[in-house]
Parts: sequence; C-alpha cells; structure tokens
Amino acid sequence: MTQQHTPVPENGSGTPAAPASPGRLDALPVIDLSLAEGGPEEHRRLHDELRAAATGVGFFQLVGHGVTPEETAALTDAMRAFFALPEADRLTVSNLNSPHYRGYTRTGDERTGGSQDWRDQLDIGAELPAHVPGEGEPPYWWLEGPNQWPEALPELRGAALGWIDRLGAVARRLLHELLAAIGASPDFYDEAFAGHPHLRLKLVRYPGTAPDGAGQGVGAHKDYGFITLLLQDTVGGLQVELPDGGFLEVPPMPGAFVVNLGELLEVATDGYLKATNHRVVSPVGARERFSVPFFYNPRLDAHVAPLDFPHAHHAPGATEDPDNPLFADFGLNEWKGYTRAHPEVTRRHHPTLTGPASR
Repeated sequence: MTQQHTPVPENGSGTPAAPASPGRLDALPVIDLSLAEGGPEEHRRLHDELRAAATGVGFFQLVGHGVTPEETAALTDAMRAFFALPEADRLTVSNLNSPHYRGYTRTGDERTGGSQDWRDQLDIGAELPAHVPGEGEPPYWWLEGPNQWPEALPELRGAALGWIDRLGAVARRLLHELLAAIGASPDFYDEAFAGHPHLRLKLVRYPGTAPDGAGQGVGAHKDYGFITLLLQDTVGGLQVELPDGGFLEVPPMPGAFVVNLGELLEVATDGYLKATNHRVVSPVGARERFSVPFFYNPRLDAHVAPLDFPHAHHAPGATEDPDNPLFADFGLNEWKGYTRAHPEVTRRHHPTLTGPASR
C-alpha cells in the first residue's frame, strides 16, 4: 500500500483546504464524474466539488457515471417483478433461512435504532461459498456466503449480480477521485479491496405508511463501510440530516445516484470526511416507493489504516457515540450492523454470539 500523496489542494490564500462548513443547504451538490475524463481544469473542478461535498454534508448526487438507462431498467424491472411475486414465493428466500443474512426480509422485520422499519427488501451480495468461521476466527465471516434466488424469477440473479459488478466499477473510480481530491494517493485502499471485497445491494420496497401511522420507512442511520450509491425511483422520501439537526429532502434526479460516505471513511480520516445520518419517510397512504442501495465495502478482514493525506491536521475527529462504536476492522462494523438490524436471524443462527465484536 503506497504512502505517497498528490499535490495539496489549496484554497484562495494558498493554504491547505479545511473541511467545508455548510450552512443550511437547499439541495445536495451535483457532481459530474465524467469531468475526470476532461483536461486539467475539468479534473480540478471535479476534485474541488468532491472535496467540498465529502467534507461538508457527506452526500451528493452523482451524474456522468456511465451507467445507461438500459442497464438500470434491467435491474428495476427484475426488482419490481420480485416484489410482485406472491408472498409465498418471496418467503421461499426468507433471510431467516440464511446464516449469512442474505434473502428476503418481510415488512416490519428489520429495525433501525431499535424501532421497526416499514419496508421489505431482498439482501444480495457477491456470490461466494459459505465461510463458516473456524476456531479463533471472528464471527463476521458468517456474512460471506451464497445468496438465495427465487425459482419463480430466474432473471433476477443475472440482473442483480450484473449490477454489483457495474456499480463496483463506478464506486472504485469514484473512491480514487475522492482520495485524490483530498491529496491522498488514489490507490491507498486498493489492497483493502483486493480479493473478495464485501459488495452488497438491497432491493427495497416501501409499501406506504404503517398501519399504526408511523412514518419510519427506515430510521436515521449511517452506513457502515466506504461508499453507498443509491438508485431512487420517482417517489421521494429520502432525507439527509444537516449540521443544525434538521433534515434535507432529497428529491429524485433522473439518471443520478445519491452518494453518501460510510463510517469507515470517517474513521480513516479522523472525521475529515463525513458519514452522515439519513432516513426515509414512508410514502403517504398505500403508495409504493422502490430503491436500490449499493454498498462498496472492502474485504471483511480488511483493517482500514488511517489515511495518509496532507489535510490530517484539519480533521475534527471522528464521531463518538457509545451506542454505535466504530471499528477500523470493516468486518466488525458490518457484523455489528447486521446483528442489530436482523435480530430474528441472529437469534436463529447465532444465539451464542451476543456482541458485535464477539470472537
């Protein structure tokens, strides 16, 4: 892993750029990744905009990524077909069958912050053999394993695994540009992603307001890993927490991915890059909302070393929350999240593993 870094981006006074301190935002920044293919001026503009978004609100809309409408339609058509299946067919791939937390979660069976999320979803990851932890191995290896695919919808497998490959390439390119934007070597974390990175996606449906009137589609939370790319449909509901504690609505933008940074990048940069709380408010009434978050994460056993970058002295420190300890070992963060979010799976398959860092 190289420790070299690129020249230091500066502000107008010639000093290294400090993290952005956004005021009240009206909309997320929009960043065009295709600027990376332009000349020096376009590339510099991309890095300036990335740095401002990543050190400020920690969210942005990404365009110019190269994913075509046809590729997107192949996935969204398969997703809608899955949720249109009879419940009995969806339950054949229930995540209660999987010690790897893969498969279908019924509406209301997932929890965030201890409260019920009103959505159902299908968890999918890279297709790998099961890694049953051996003596002395950490329990997070349970998260590596095969997916479950409904026999009634054979086209879903190709669409979902193809999406993982396609967005993995986009996210890798984006991470390289982001690291360069803050003066780090673009390939600093390539070793952490070598081999079998822990790439995952969720196919998610929000079926409308819960019967008790609660509006929590998914509660406020941060993502565990490096980068999330979210595909939204045309129904709104995503909200991003702002520094003043209010929430910013993120209306859908055709052809764009909503990008946010995860906890590991915040830890690696001592808070210079921001992992930001976000939530989804349920659609009104019985209106459905569909979304596909893709999680770009390193190998489960990757230890995320502190990033060598020239702005480290500006870092304000990573967020400290006693209810949500952050680990530099990615697998511990992921294990913590899944065991909390899916308590029934944990009780059924891992009853003796009671803590996120159990070994």
